[in-house]
Amino acid sequence: MTAVRPWDAFTSAEAEVRAMVADPRWQGLSVPDRAHVLAARVLVTQDGDRWLYGAYARWHLYDPGDGRWHPAPPPRGERARRVQHAAAVLPDQVVPTGPDFAAEPGSTQSFIGPDVPPGVTEQIGEMVRGAGRKPELDYPLTAFGEIFAADVPSTVAAVWGTIMWCAYAPAFDGNERLITLFGEYLRRSLPGDEWVRWLPAPPLLDLVTLVAERLRAGRSRAALRLAALIADTAQVLLSDIRFRPRALALLTMVEPMLRRPGRDDATALRGDDAVRRVWLERCPPRLALALLPETDPDAYFAHSVYDLVEALGFVDDAPTAAAAYLADLSDSRRLLPERLNHRLRRAYGELERAGLTGTSAAERTEPEGFAVRPGGVPVPPVVTPPDRESKAAVLGAAYATCLAWGRLTGAKVPQHGLAGQSALVRELIHERDDHHIGHT
Repeated sequence: MTAVRPWDAFTSAEAEVRAMVADPRWQGLSVPDRAHVLAARVLVTQDGDRWLYGAYARWHLYDPGDGRWHPAPPPRGERARRVQHAAAVLPDQVVPTGPDFAAEPGSTQSFIGPDVPPGVTEQIGEMVRGAGRKPELDYPLTAFGEIFAADVPSTVAAVWGTIMWCAYAPAFDGNERLITLFGEYLRRSLPGDEWVRWLPAPPLLDLVTLVAERLRAGRSRAALRLAALIADTAQVLLSDIRFRPRALALLTMVEPMLRRPGRDDATALRGDDAVRRVWLERCPPRLALALLPETDPDAYFAHSVYDLVEALGFVDDAPTAAAAYLADLSDSRRLLPERLNHRLRRAYGELERAGLTGTSAAERTEPEGFAVRPGGVPVPPVVTPPDRESKAAVLGAAYATCLAWGRLTGAKVPQHGLAGQSALVRELIHERDDHHIGHT
């Protein structure tokens, strides 16, 4: 006989809330009325924790310690029952707007293990070769100077910047052909350990600067060429789900400029950040989750942690497993605990008391940075995912969490990676040539 999966209260609640939000009448309800409907569908688990399926089509956990609702994946498989929660104490930010439930599906998989598909790499290669033939005097390098040599035209930087901005977590293995396309243009070797390239995620402002500088210089055709390169690169990246959500957002920002040349000329005179704000305003609400790195660093970190815990859902105690990766964050100002829900905070606190976190006095740390563990300093044990896809998914989510921490605190990711992630990388090295992409 085929085993029947036990009834899952969380799955049932998700389906019910999704149906309500998809109903056209949802848009006509006031926010208090929407909150009232949601409050009647709060679930409580046997330990007393309260869960709400809300904004961004994600679960939120009520923290009795601070009274806040934190984005948090639920403990699926646990028994839960519906309770009536006071609608008045549901904050507006956890109430779905409607469009936020239509976000593009993505993947937390890193580019270590599953490579970028050959078709994508070939199309990007053609763009890079064409971009490299442009004269640098017409396309000066106004951003990404730490990556490329001074005589490299900004057309090459536009393709690179689009790839890195659209990537969920830009960590690539040394065998990744997409990265080797840029080899002849690099100022110096890319950062990384023996074969992993832990690359920074550029801010949108860097891409904007390439275009806006040309507009201010009166070189509108060059500016349009750069914008077209950004759009063309994003269009190619759409076919890989690890790029898709942000690639779609970038297309939405850039294409209006291409459809109506001159649209951003006056804005560029007010500065690069003014253009950045205009680009962000063009994105519809359904793409808001992809823009969190630019619009809300706090929320970006919270949702990155959500992804990490969800990627670790194959273990019985995912918060404890996630805490082992959070232990790589240095936190001298105690910014981290207040940003964690009570389940994560408890697990992280246990590691902290054992001297296994980035605040340990035994470690060298950068202020508000990442733990650099010298020889002999213990590292929290990290779980080993059961297969290649889940390994890549955990690695991508862990690296994205570190990038989010850097965006929040100003810290720079160490060039040779972090202890927890490096331990997981060793499990994937032998699979570096695998081109398969999962849909985690």
